[in-house]
Order: sequence, then C-alpha cells, then structure tokens
Amino acid sequence: MSDPKKDVMFYALVLGIVSAAALLSAYVYHGSAASAAPSLGRAESFAVLGGSTVTNTGSTKITGDVGLSSPGVSVTGFPPGTIARGKQHVGDPAANAAQRDAQRAYDALAGMVCNTPLTGQDLGGKTLSPGVYCFTSSAQLTGQLVLDARGNRNAIWVFQIASTLTTAPDAAVVMGDGGQAGDVFWQVGSGATFGTGTAFAGNVLAYSSITLNTGARLSGRALARAGVTMDGNVMHAPQ
Repeated sequence: MSDPKKDVMFYALVLGIVSAAALLSAYVYHGSAASAAPSLGRAESFAVLGGSTVTNTGSTKITGDVGLSSPGVSVTGFPPGTIARGKQHVGDPAANAAQRDAQRAYDALAGMVCNTPLTGQDLGGKTLSPGVYCFTSSAQLTGQLVLDARGNRNAIWVFQIASTLTTAPDAAVVMGDGGQAGDVFWQVGSGATFGTGTAFAGNVLAYSSITLNTGARLSGRALARAGVTMDGNVMHAPQ
C-alpha cells in the first residue's frame, strides 16, 4: 500500500522537473533568436530612402515618407507615383538624418551573431522561426518563404547577406502566426532586386541600390545608400 505523503512528494518533484525543463526550453529558444532589433531611428517614417537617386515609373503607391539624402538632388516620377501618409524629403535635414540612422542600423545588423548559415540555399519553400540567418555570398528567393512567429508578436528575423538579394517573379514572403513585417530586417551587402509581381516583407537596408520591378509589392521599407528604382509598385512602411 502506497504512502500518500510520499506520493505527494513524488508528484511535486516531477512537476518541478517538468516546469524547469519548460523554462529551459523557452530560454534556449529565445536565446537562439534575435533578441532585439536595432532602432531605425529617424528612418522609421520612410518607406523609400535613397542616397543618390530615387526614380519611379508608373503608378507606384507609397504609404510613408519618400526621401533622398545628400548628395542626391532630385526625386523623379511623382506624379504619376503617389505618396500617402507621408512627405517627400530631398536633401533636407530629415532625409540626411534618416540616412545616417539607416546606416547605423545597417552596421548593427551586420554585427549580429549569426544563428543559422544558409549560404547556397534558396529561401523558397522554407519556413523559418525567429533568428539571425546569414549568407556569405548572395541570397535568392524563388517561390514562397514563410516567417513563423510561433505566436510571439515580438518575434524578430534578421537576414545578413554579403552580396546581392534577388527574388524570382511572383516570389513571396509570408508572415505567419503573429509575425509582423516591420520586425524583419534584410541587411544586403550589395544590391537588392525584386522580380516582377514579388510580394516581399521586411525592412531592406542595402549598401548600394534597391530595384523593384513591375508590380512588386513591399510591406516594409526600401532604405539604400545609393539609388532606389521603382516601377508600378505598392510600398507600405509599417507603423
């Protein structure tokens, strides 16, 4: 016949072990993810920001500020492009300060510790949890990439790309289970090019240029040290 006191002590011990394991699991999971994203500072209000040129063709629709820092002197293509919930800043203090803050954020992203190397792998067909992912050369997206927050609305994704980021036509980044486009960061060592009809998510910080081909859509920000080129796109800076 069992002793009730010993039974209670046994189950309390088991419960304690299970609780400790759960806490350890949670710690390990969050420790492997990007714990905090760098601040975009004064670049946060910008959907588009260039350093030499900002050029648009067609009926691009932008929600957020459009900026060109010095030495750039002219934003072209507005109209026919339109800007909602934002203003155009060309070589003014707002654009120059935003470019400086974007470059600080770029450097902070580049300095993060990589959790998962993905060099040589296409991002298409993958489902990725929060974390820091890196490519020592170029990155390619063909098809669909799902970013699964696992119910954590504060989840952060960082992609460190040493050279170029390129998407195929109609490629897509899909936010899953509470993930937010504004919490995705693409640090691109060269230029980013989005194929026709691509539906992309995240803040793209490129060392050189960003090109959005016809009909590409961006829920996030296009922040480039050099030029941003658009063609009939829809771009929305998350609030």
